[in-house]
Amino acid sequence: MSWIFLFFAGLFEIGWAIGLKYTDGFSRPLPTLLTIASMIVSLGLLGLALKTLPVGTAYAVWTGIGTVGTALLGIWLLGEPATVVRLACIGLIVCGIVGLKLVA
Repeated sequence: MSWIFLFFAGLFEIGWAIGLKYTDGFSRPLPTLLTIASMIVSLGLLGLALKTLPVGTAYAVWTGIGTVGTALLGIWLLGEPATVVRLACIGLIVCGIVGLKLVA
């Protein structure tokens, strides 16, 4: 169950990272509230996952999911560049996440 909590914590991390862009410096109330809610849910789920997972593994996977998801959504939603090197680096992060899951 902890891995499920961690997975969703990572998804909510993506939500708040992307949400920050849409808050326009916290000047837009609805995106700001949704971003803050996503932060709270993400940290809460991470805390639940940490009940049984090692902190180093959980934190690395949590930030990895957030990093990969945010980078991909940045490419898709925000028109950020999708260079071969950038995509290869994202792939390396995914390999790291999978590796940590396999050894945990």
